[in-house]
Parts: sequence; C-alpha cells; structure tokens
Amino acid sequence: MTEQSLLVRIGDHVHGFLRDLHDRGLPVPVPKQRVFLQAIEAVGPRDATHLYWIGVATLTTSHEDLEVYSPTFEHWFGEATARRVPDDEFPDDEAPAPRGKGDEAPLTAALGGEAGLKAGSSERERRPVFGPASEDDRAVLSLLRKELPGAVPTIRSRRRRPARRGPWIDVARICRESRRSHGEIVTLRRRNRPRRQRRVLLLIDVSGSMKQHSAHYLRFAHAVVGRLDRVEVFTFGTRLTRVTELLRARHVDAAVGSLSAVVLDAEGGTRIGASLQEFLANARHVTVARGALVIVLSDGLERGDCRPMQAAVRRLSLLSHRLLWWSPLACDPAYRPLTRGMSAVLGSVDALAGVRDLRTAYEQVQTLIRE
Repeated sequence: MTEQSLLVRIGDHVHGFLRDLHDRGLPVPVPKQRVFLQAIEAVGPRDATHLYWIGVATLTTSHEDLEVYSPTFEHWFGEATARRVPDDEFPDDEAPAPRGKGDEAPLTAALGGEAGLKAGSSERERRPVFGPASEDDRAVLSLLRKELPGAVPTIRSRRRRPARRGPWIDVARICRESRRSHGEIVTLRRRNRPRRQRRVLLLIDVSGSMKQHSAHYLRFAHAVVGRLDRVEVFTFGTRLTRVTELLRARHVDAAVGSLSAVVLDAEGGTRIGASLQEFLANARHVTVARGALVIVLSDGLERGDCRPMQAAVRRLSLLSHRLLWWSPLACDPAYRPLTRGMSAVLGSVDALAGVRDLRTAYEQVQTLIRE
C-alpha cells in the first residue's frame, strides 16, 4: 500500500476504527484519541506497519489491549507486518522514549524520540507541489462556476442607483431631463438600493492533516475568486497567508501551482487559533469578515491550548453574516465533533458539513442554493 493510499484510507476510516475498538472492549478515551491523531499528523505513516505501531504506542497499555487492537486494525487497514521496530531505524540521538514517563511518552515512542514533539519540526518552511486538476475535477469546477452566484446571500447596497421603482425620487435626473422639455416634468424618475452579493471569506487549512484535501480546497477557492465579485482567500497552517491575488490567474493549475512560492507552512503543523487571531488582529481583515459569508475548510484538529481557537471562532461568528465549517472528517456519517477544538467551537458555527473534494464542495453549494 502506497503512502498516499494509506493516508486516504486513514482519513476515511479512522473514526470507525476508534469506535470499533471501543465496541470490542478496548476503551479509547478522548485524550488517547487526540494523541493518536497528533501522532499521525506529525509522522505521516509510511505504510500499514508504521501506522500499526503508532496505534500500539498511543492506544494500548497491556497485552490484553493488544489482543483486541491487532485484529481490529487488520479489519480496517489490512494486515501489518507484526515486527518489533528495529533499533537501527532511530539515530543515536533519537532513541525511542520508554513507556510510562508521562502523558507524552507513547507519542514520543511513536515519533522516534523527543525530537518528534518539538514544534520546530512542524514549522519548517515547505514548498508544496500541487498536481494538475483531473478531467473530473475540471468538470466539477465548470458546474461550480455556474452555481456559485446563486449560493451567496445578498444584501441591499448602501448606494442608491437609478431604478424603475423605488422609494426615493431621483431629483437630479428629473432636472436634467426637464431641460429638454422646457422645464416640464414628463417622467418621475426614482432611485433604489439594489441587492448585491455579500462578501465571501475562505479560510483554508493547509496543515499536514489536510494534505490530501488542500489542493481540492484551493481549486474550489480559484472558482470562487473567478466567479464572484468580492472574495478574499487565506490559507493557514502555522501562519496566515493571503492568496487572493494569486488565485485570480485564469487557469486553475497555474493559479494553484503558484501558491507553492508563498504558502510555506503547508503540510506542517496546525495552529488554528493563532492563525485566526492573527487574522482578527488586522483591522482590514476584520472589515472583510464583517457581514460576510465565512467558510472555514479545516478538520479542526488544533494543537495545544484550544482556548485561542474558541475565542477567535466566536468573534468571527459575531462579525460574519454566517459562519460555515467544512471538514473532511464530517463526510463520515458516524463522525461526531468530539475533539477539544471542534467541541469548543461548535456552538459558534452556523453549520458543520462534510467536504473532502470538489464533488462534495459542489453538493454543499447546492445545499446553500436550496436554503
């Protein structure tokens, strides 16, 4: 099994796998689930065997647990080579940490020593490579461009425009036209405040846990920028990056490919709270969010303290017209937002929906049109 196909399978089955462990008699409380998911995000398992040992290190504590864990893992992810991790896989200065030395010891063992826990390794600059869109992706993008205008809520413009009907008399226009009729008022002209689309703000998670979905999200953002009038797009992993101008390029592959030069925190760590707070600390960005349709595309797997994330999402909800959270994890019907981050912000989100690719994004756009 290749690393890419393994990551796809993890994304599709991890919640069912954890639920099945519980049903078979192996209790997996939320803290253990969090450590397991953090380990997957930090390491990026090479194969099923690597994933197997990450789970052993983070989810089991006894031989009895292992007897439940092994067949359950094989059922969900296929057979893994049951072997001891060789000592020579670790450099001398990164030997596996022993079990039982605090809450982070299992994660340390899975990552290959203390170095795996350092935030610095997840903050290194990376230049992601986004492949070209497939023919199926291009077909869905074409459908999205047709449907997007009807999915965005509208608002009355503050400016008054000439109109056939309206509550305001257009005195200036009447006076100009009366000159042609020697001062006689032939037609009573009016003005009105026309409706226009609200702003759209897209906040796209490009961290390591979203590696399989980031390119789809950015292609969706390209369609939104190209089709709607007032759009802003930001990416975040460990930092905030504005990418609106680059996405204005006509061709989707050229636009998304150009982001590799500026989105340097892709496929790294996750700091949702810090990134959103950075956005809200900028007065211009706050103006963009005020009264806008805000869509956050993220799995919500926050690292560290979740209080900044909770506070930032709450303020973003108060500023915006509507706050939508699109997560690839929510595509699973059995998904429940039980992680600390998502459970903390759920009350501030207007709708939580499952989006993992362009097809599911198109389905959500159609849902917005029906609403």
